[in-house]
Amino acid sequence: MKILLAIDGLKNGGSPVQELLRRRWEPGTEVRILSVVHPVPLVADPILILAASHVESLKEEQLRASRAVNDAAEQISKGAPELKVSTQVLEGSPKKAIVEEAERWGADLILVGSHGRGRAERFLLGSVAQAVAEHALCSVEIARPPRSAAA
Repeated sequence: MKILLAIDGLKNGGSPVQELLRRRWEPGTEVRILSVVHPVPLVADPILILAASHVESLKEEQLRASRAVNDAAEQISKGAPELKVSTQVLEGSPKKAIVEEAERWGADLILVGSHGRGRAERFLLGSVAQAVAEHALCSVEIARPPRSAAA
C-alpha cells in the first residue's frame, strides 16, 4: 500500500501523522510525506525590492516545510519502524500538487489534515482537504483536530 501523507507543518490542524500511527498497516506499506510550499504571486515591482523579499520568504517557507517533513518522518520511524518512509517538498498550489503527486506516485490513500475552520473561513481561504477529497483519484482520509482545538 502507498500512503501520501500531506502535511503543512502547522500545529493547529488535525494531525495526519498521529492518525497514521494509530493503525497497523500491511507489510511493505510505503509512506511519502509531502509538504507543498505555496508561493504568493509576485506583483510588478519596478525597483525589485519586493522580489528580494519574496525570494527570502520563499526560502523560509521551504526550510519550514523541510523541517516539518523531516520531523514527521522521524516520528513515523520511531512509532512505526516497519513503514518505508520518504519525504518530499514541492512548490505550487497545495490543492493541485497533492492530487497530482498522488496520481504520479500511484498512491492508494491520501491522508491530509484539516484545520477545522468554519464555513466563512473555508469560503475565503479554500479548503485544501476538501479540494483533495473532491479531485483525487484514490481514497482520501481527512484527519480533523479534536473538537476543543477546532473551536
